[in-house]
Amino acid sequence: MPSRRQALVAAAALPGAAAAAPGTAWPSPEEISRRTDDVRRTETAFAAAFAARDVEAFRRFLAPDTIWMGKVPLHGPQAVMAAWQGWLTSPQPPFSWSPDLVLVLPSGDLARTSGPVLDPDGKPIARFHSTWRREPSGSWQIVFDFGTSASG
Repeated sequence: MPSRRQALVAAAALPGAAAAAPGTAWPSPEEISRRTDDVRRTETAFAAAFAARDVEAFRRFLAPDTIWMGKVPLHGPQAVMAAWQGWLTSPQPPFSWSPDLVLVLPSGDLARTSGPVLDPDGKPIARFHSTWRREPSGSWQIVFDFGTSASG
């Protein structure tokens, strides 16, 4: 078991080790803006596929290992598509969404989007929270998705 002194020395070294880790250098403000815009466009295209009732396009945004949290966790695209089938095939979309927050890690590999979910009359009914992963092709896919009530 390490001594208290050894533990303190190890803890003090952590910030320096993290700063020296590959891929943690902050990109330029222009690059951050470009990455943020790319993810915002992706989230907007995902919402547009839902609004257009384009089931195949909607499915392409889901990572093979995606997990969506609803009443129960949905593991994988097949579970998500089955759970969303009614919403995806209804004549009119029962809700819409758009991001008002987009964050991208300095590595450019993960991103977070969040924003209001609106009913057909434009009233906020929830808030979505999605985590996106950049694939080797450069496209983005959702790995985690969950919603919260409009009030919290």
